[in-house]
Amino acid sequence: MDAMAWTCSLVMGLCVAGAAYWGATAFQQFVDWVEGDLNERLRSLRVISPHLRRWLYFWLGLVVTLFFALWLGGGALTFAAGSAVLLSAGPWYLVRRMSQQRRQKIEDQLADAMVMFSGAVRAGLSIPQALEILAVECPLPIRQEFAQLVGEYRMGRPLERALEEGKSRLKSENFVLFAAALLASRESGGRLNETVERISKSILEIQRLERKVVSETAQARKSALYMAVAPVLILLVYFYVDPVNTRLLFATLPGQVMLSVAVALNLAAYGWARVILSPEI
Repeated sequence: MDAMAWTCSLVMGLCVAGAAYWGATAFQQFVDWVEGDLNERLRSLRVISPHLRRWLYFWLGLVVTLFFALWLGGGALTFAAGSAVLLSAGPWYLVRRMSQQRRQKIEDQLADAMVMFSGAVRAGLSIPQALEILAVECPLPIRQEFAQLVGEYRMGRPLERALEEGKSRLKSENFVLFAAALLASRESGGRLNETVERISKSILEIQRLERKVVSETAQARKSALYMAVAPVLILLVYFYVDPVNTRLLFATLPGQVMLSVAVALNLAAYGWARVILSPEI
């Protein structure tokens, strides 16, 4: 009997240790993935954070502390879990959103930069000299990218390598076309200004179509936003009309589950609407 109990205890201990090891490994891989994604987004925003992992652990510690405070102190397990999820994903979403906005702004400015570049080449300037003009005359944020490219070239880095690193840094299809035109001109010659002008005209036409789609779907996007905000306003109205029953949504477990499911479905519906109303051209 003692041997059987010892064997069962050993098996349970091994299972717990294996589960703990698997959980720690999965958590470490998740943190590595989040750190890599955030580092990439921060680099696109030109923000350097050498202690990003330390800040991640610090923020996760605050989220876990808040979770247990809401759960044990207020008895609201579902609300505590929802708050922890929102606080964990919120900063990450904001950084990704800012990175996407900056990248989109660069895409919008690239066509005008190409027109300026082709004019400089037509005036007789070399490719490095034309890039120097872009690094001075272009607006932010694309000016920063051209300034880095020119700075790397002045420090002795080959222009081909600087352009390749610019492509990997910007991840822009339009910049890939621009860099390919520059590299092809350096290798085989040709009328670079005409090639760049044709590329810029194509980009401008694509941007015109994108703006048309945005203007045509503006009302629908507003309706999706109103649909997402309406449940919150209705909940506030019900809180003043029937405060006793409305408090049950926050004070009881079934109410918290219903409220969490409603919030999740509302966010999913809003995200789905945004995806449908933002087609790629």
